Amino acid sequence: MTVGPVDPSALAARAALLADRTRATFCLALLDGRAWTAGELARHAGVAPSTATAQLDRLVAAGLLVTGRQGRHRYLRLAGPEVARTVETLACGTAPAPVPPSLRASRAAARLAGARTCYDHLAGTFGVALFDGLVADGLLAVEHGLALTPAGRDWFTGLVGDLPRRGRPVVRACLDWTERRHHLAGAAGAALCRTLFDRGWVERGPDHRSVRLTGDGRRALPTLLTVALPA
Repeated sequence: MTVGPVDPSALAARAALLADRTRATFCLALLDGRAWTAGELARHAGVAPSTATAQLDRLVAAGLLVTGRQGRHRYLRLAGPEVARTVETLACGTAPAPVPPSLRASRAAARLAGARTCYDHLAGTFGVALFDGLVADGLLAVEHGLALTPAGRDWFTGLVGDLPRRGRPVVRACLDWTERRHHLAGAAGAALCRTLFDRGWVERGPDHRSVRLTGDGRRALPTLLTVALPA
């Protein structure tokens, strides 16, 4: 992507929005791709509702979040996949989180690392395994930049239907912040994630971002792809 001249002050102001623990916590939570209420985000971050409202308003004003109302509730979500990419990329460059202090927290961290959503596509050990399987089976080419092969286009069409030809890239490599390797993003990654949920091959875990394979998924995926499924 070609980028024109950038105002350093504008860049610094945008970066400063994520240089706050509360705002960063909100954005990391919203990487699950779903809409959260302001109250849910406040409880998740452990801050007062008034504090959450002030910080969320700043993120909305800057274009990082979008908001909508349904009934009495105000819902917020990331403004789009590029915002999610920015948050995920920054997460890759940070130090690992401290070791969880309890068995329950440790198990939750393991579930998150094993399989989760990264906005609208799959990440963690499972997401990386899917990426590796697509490459191993000759469906994704990586030698001269990431691209679907002709066999890959047929494979995706058969599984998810036609992929959009305009808008976001069809395929994009997203650096996984726990695996430090790539998983699949872009229109194809989003369509694959949506299809696996729709077919009941994956489902939400007990935490807000974790995903788990169902029995049907464990049986079906190895028939379609050379993939090392996580435990």
